[in-house]
Amino acid sequence: MSTIAYIGLGSNVGDRKGNCLHALKLLRRAGPILKTSSFFCTAPVGFLKQRDFINAVVELKTNLSPKDLLAVCHSIEDELKRNRQVRWGPRTIDLDILLYGNLIMDTSDLTIPHPLLASRGFVLIPLYEIAPQTIHPVLQKSVALLLHEMSDTHRVVACDSQE
Repeated sequence: MSTIAYIGLGSNVGDRKGNCLHALKLLRRAGPILKTSSFFCTAPVGFLKQRDFINAVVELKTNLSPKDLLAVCHSIEDELKRNRQVRWGPRTIDLDILLYGNLIMDTSDLTIPHPLLASRGFVLIPLYEIAPQTIHPVLQKSVALLLHEMSDTHRVVACDSQE
């Protein structure tokens, strides 16, 4: 049975947009990509002394289980040489499962919906662009309402075509 999943992408090392585009191509291993948001240039969150990120969100139709989808995301991160030494630090690529249908799960290695989804502009703004009426299964609010209620003030702007 197919499920619609939303995956957040981010990069701030090397060719940021190229890294995201490469990850998008590789994400097709998990199933067809139905929609892709614009790319957004965003200020770092958490560890602030690093380059700005490029972020996007994709809507993916997958037959994979959540754990298998996570394994594909991790394999893509490994393939693109992600370094996990600093929490919220610089990375060639970061892939996060934001939503997986209406599933709610919380295990030691995977929490769905993503626990920071409702509080991060760099996720909500691109998600709003492609799925404004999608409902957060825990909060029972649309992405549009979550974005309206969000208090995150970190900069999130559409990227130039030069990025």
